[in-house]
Amino acid sequence: MSSHLQQRPGYARITEESDLSLEIVILLVLGVFMVLFGLLLFKIHTGELPYNPDGTYGLFLVIVSFQTITMGKTPFGDLRRSRALIMTGICTAVLGMTACFIPGTLTGLVRMLVGTVLLAGGTVLLAQLFFSEEKARTWMRIAGILRQLTVACGVVYAMTVVQGLITLFPGFTTDRQTAVLLIGYGAGFFYLSWCIRKAAQAYPPEDSPDGASSAPNPDNAGSTRCFGLFRDASLSLMPAILILLGILLTLLGLLLFPVNIGLLPFSPDGQLGVLLTLTAIQMMALGDTPLGRYRRSSLMILTGLVFAALGIVSCIVPGMLTGMIQTFLGLVNIIGGASALVRRYAPMPHASRAPAAAPSPVPPTVRKLMLTQTVLNLVTMVFGVSMLVPSLVSGLVVAGILVVNGLLLFALASLLQELTRMQASG
Repeated sequence: MSSHLQQRPGYARITEESDLSLEIVILLVLGVFMVLFGLLLFKIHTGELPYNPDGTYGLFLVIVSFQTITMGKTPFGDLRRSRALIMTGICTAVLGMTACFIPGTLTGLVRMLVGTVLLAGGTVLLAQLFFSEEKARTWMRIAGILRQLTVACGVVYAMTVVQGLITLFPGFTTDRQTAVLLIGYGAGFFYLSWCIRKAAQAYPPEDSPDGASSAPNPDNAGSTRCFGLFRDASLSLMPAILILLGILLTLLGLLLFPVNIGLLPFSPDGQLGVLLTLTAIQMMALGDTPLGRYRRSSLMILTGLVFAALGIVSCIVPGMLTGMIQTFLGLVNIIGGASALVRRYAPMPHASRAPAAAPSPVPPTVRKLMLTQTVLNLVTMVFGVSMLVPSLVSGLVVAGILVVNGLLLFALASLLQELTRMQASG
């Protein structure tokens, strides 16, 4: 009994709401990516494990694109989250996803793009860190966490430059040296995420000194009086994630048509890895899981990091986790779709005993939202069945299901944005 009481506070801590920002979540995912890549590279070097460079570079581009679309944070620093920036992030995500799905077609292009982004981005960030009056020059004069933040930023940015050189010039280091550097790079991301969290706690936005933030405020990046593509995009986090998932499923479905008739190669590991990684980020950012929405707790974030790790390994090492992830995603899609339908339409026990009240009018947007979610749940269940029993549904039908699934996610994102605007206008 006493041991149970002693353990309970620790359990309560990991199940209460987490204060980790989306920026920190992405940094943790990048840290896991680099550490796992480094550890796996030792086995890849000896030939004990296969290696998929397309999936590795492609997944990295997808994660970077996610950060750009949702926060306006790019490898070159913070920019205004404009429509043009979001479109750029979407194009980069499409390129990364295509590299993951169709191996061998974009290998050179994505390697050069990743290397250039790392090298140029790391150089620009280092210059901003040391030459901007609002960053290192100010931070180093304030004792405490801001000095550690300066060190963490400097280490990560410098190692980003090194990783860019290694990616662009493969003979720059040996595989073993690259593996060690990747593990150190991942550790740097973990340290940076810790410093950002501590700095945010020590200097809340309303109280922070100049430069307390690790990057300039995107809202101050320039005039907001822009038009067209350069106007600020009012896209909240949930619709942004739905759009990315919609792009993934629609693109995957369209590519599966030529794949099924033998015109293109296909990597199921890349498909499963990207899907699982994005699902994991959605869990950590919002508490949204395929089985429903839960409290965004430390336990949820740890679970999301485990799922992200599985997705990352699937993209880097083909064939290692294919069957396990496919079965897992199939079951999750079926159970998640069915449970959502039950929650939406099954009468609650206490509701049946309560006296009937006059029904209130349901806004058209809400009706459309419920219909879209219902169809999406049904399509999700069919997709789950196709993953569990591939022989039950033909490849061309699966391709069509994926396209429909993706289009429904676009519609859902649009309806959520419309509801957000309605609530804001009162």
